Order: sequence, then structure tokens, then C-alpha cells
Amino acid sequence: MRRRGDTLFFDPPVWVESCAAAGGVKEGRGPLGPLFDYTAKENRFGCKTWEQGERKMVETACAHALNKAELSPADLSFALGGDLLNQCISTSFAMRALGVPYLGLYGACSTMAESLLLGSALLSGGFGGRGLCLASSHFCSAERQYRYPLEYGGQRPPCAQWTATACGAVVLSQKKQRIAVTAATVGRIYDPGVTDSANMGAAMAQSAYETLRIFFQDSGQRPEDFDGIYTGDLASVGQALVRQLFRQDGVELGARYQDCGTLLYDETQDAHAGASGCGCSAAVLCCRLLPELARGEKRRILFCGTGALMSPVSANQGESIPGICHLIRLEAMEG
Repeated sequence: MRRRGDTLFFDPPVWVESCAAAGGVKEGRGPLGPLFDYTAKENRFGCKTWEQGERKMVETACAHALNKAELSPADLSFALGGDLLNQCISTSFAMRALGVPYLGLYGACSTMAESLLLGSALLSGGFGGRGLCLASSHFCSAERQYRYPLEYGGQRPPCAQWTATACGAVVLSQKKQRIAVTAATVGRIYDPGVTDSANMGAAMAQSAYETLRIFFQDSGQRPEDFDGIYTGDLASVGQALVRQLFRQDGVELGARYQDCGTLLYDETQDAHAGASGCGCSAAVLCCRLLPELARGEKRRILFCGTGALMSPVSANQGESIPGICHLIRLEAMEG
């Protein structure tokens, strides 16, 4: 592993051994629904509370990822992950059953990219043979923590996003596979001064632009070197701002650039600007992007997790919303 600027280059690379995605009812009815490994018939996942249901969803995604690689928890050197709830209870409670060394992470919607970045660095540094990276969110549990009880029925503005009920889990390995993690850029905090917690796309757009700009500078690559560039989760508002910021530099991202928040739901599902929540980009990565690389439909992509680092306390006190974005370069290798 070597570092140039803010970017880590993994040589030899770290490999994706398996992945899985679990989701809720709305996600199962969306355009990516058939690609999920599991979607629930009701959003409590057979449990008593929303929070317990999210924990069950995490356990389900992890079990599918391990089963695909014919692994048991004993084969893992560590697990890295987090969610949106206080103290990351969905992930940490799920890890009680898994029983592996665990590091809890909080990066809001950037958590999946953060876990892949740190997991790749640990494996590249020789601190284990395999690691499990994951992130989750649940609309019902997050909504009542960050906003209002579901029964309140408050109106949402057009720029608002729908927190995904979803989880993605990836097993990373030192053993050569089809898909490689070859580089990762550690994000910095950027704060454009947005105070509206219903407009997270605007709060996070600059961080996505800056991290991508730094990666292109560190790597010497350009947008046209990639089959896909995916941020998550900026939804339609933030995605348009990222395009505008690059356009000011004379760079057109074109059709290769999409945001995970615009992919999870369609226009009939009343998601307003699109999806959010750290489970959104995690699930899109695991049910669509990584399988496309595995099948050879794409050769090289950038996965850029964006997070709005706010809390109910900071929002109620009128603080602006800091944004962060971590970037992962993923490549399909021959053989």
C-alpha cells in the first residue's frame, strides 16, 4: 500500500469475495427489487419494533454474504460497519450474534465507503485475511430519531429524500477474486453552509465534488477512464449540483455519472428527490454495481459514499450541515 495525497493505492489489491443486500417492502417494489438477495414482506422483519427489525435485516444481509462465499463467522478477522441510530445499535447488536472482532463506524450515508476503505487498509496492512464491511438504515427507525414520529404525518418538501430500509454487506479478502479494490480516497469535511436538514443533497454535494477532484489529481485519471461514477446519496438535487461544479471546471461527467439515491426508487414511489440513508448506497453497491463488475458488464468504477454529518441536536440548534465523501476505486480483473 502506498499513499499519494489523500489517496491510498493498494498493490497488491484487496479483493471482493462476496456481497449481499437485504431490503424492505418499498425497496423490493423498486427497480432494483429483483436484484436484492432478500426483501421483507413487512418492515419489522418479523420483529416487535422497527429497531429490532433493522437488526434482523443486518443479520440477514451478513448471513447471505457469508453463505455465498461458503464462509462462517470464524473465517472473518474483523467486521466494520454502522447505521444511523444512536450508538449504531442496529449493527452492534447484530454483531453480538456474529461474535467477530468489530469496529463500529459512523459516517452517515458515507458509512459503506468508509468501511470498505478501512477494511481494505487493514487487509492490505496484513491485519487479517478476511473482513466483513456493512452499512444499514431503516426508514421507520431513522425517521422518528431524526424528525417526527411516523404518526405525525408531516409534509416533506420536494428536496427531501426517503431513508432507505436496506443493508449491504461485503466480504473483503486477501485471496484473489474477480473484483479488486485498488484505491481509496479519504474524504475531508466540507460545509457549504446549508442549514435545512430536508436538503441533504445540497449539503453533501461539495464534499462529493472535492473528493472526486482530489482523486483525479492524486491518480492522474479522468472521468472518462471509468465505466461508472456513483455517489450516494445525493439524490437528484445533489447530483445536479455535482454536475454543475464539474462543469465550472470544464468537465462534463455525462451519462457515466449517477447517484445511488436516484436508482433505488422510481417516479411512482413518492420518494421526492430520491433515496438516502447509509443502507441505500450499500444496497445499490451490493445488488447492482458489484454484480455488474463480476459479470464483466463494467470494468472500472468509482463508488463515492457521501454523508451529512448532522444530528437532531445540531439541527435544532441551527447549525449548518457538514458533508464528507469517501471514494473507492473498484476494478474487474481478468481470469
